[in-house]
Amino acid sequence: MGKVATGLSMSLDGFIAGPNDGPHSQLGEGGERLFAWYSGGQTEYGLPGTELVFKVSPQSAELLREVEDTMGACVTGRRTFDISGGWGGRPPLGLPTFVLTHTVPQELVYAGSPFELVTDGVESAVRQAKAVAGEKDVAVMAASIVQQCIGAGLLDEIVVNLVPVLLGDGVRLFEHLLGTTPLELQSTGVIEAPGVSHLKFRVVK
Repeated sequence: MGKVATGLSMSLDGFIAGPNDGPHSQLGEGGERLFAWYSGGQTEYGLPGTELVFKVSPQSAELLREVEDTMGACVTGRRTFDISGGWGGRPPLGLPTFVLTHTVPQELVYAGSPFELVTDGVESAVRQAKAVAGEKDVAVMAASIVQQCIGAGLLDEIVVNLVPVLLGDGVRLFEHLLGTTPLELQSTGVIEAPGVSHLKFRVVK
């Protein structure tokens, strides 16, 4: 069975998007700085399931290819889904994607929809994603879903793509962890690359 993991770009002060994020500004004010490393190198990396081609450093390309090879499904939240416009109907990394939502938008209920809508909680979403992923990992996207997975004891690995910038405000990755016991992490790797430091941690259970 694979891991349940998250890997997100984050500012030094803990934000994964700037303030006032929404469909009109998916990364919020100043949030595009968190992804400058995707165009800061010369090594081409094509994002699976899309026509996007990034130019990253060799170090970052190696990490991205590792993620591509090991991920088998994704879990995300309704807010992230709506802000992204449902990724134009093309799931992240081209993988089966489970969207945690309170209500089901009827326009997405059709045969062959690339998204599975889950209304009965994060445990159910992760369980369904793991069943589809098999021996591969499940990628957890969106700050709120990461926080819920931590609270439920579901998260196995955290990768922080740490960008040397202070945003000052926005969406914090670890904002709502009240009521959880201290989470111990074991460092499993650090990859230094131009414009970003990739920090890998195992959740100690």
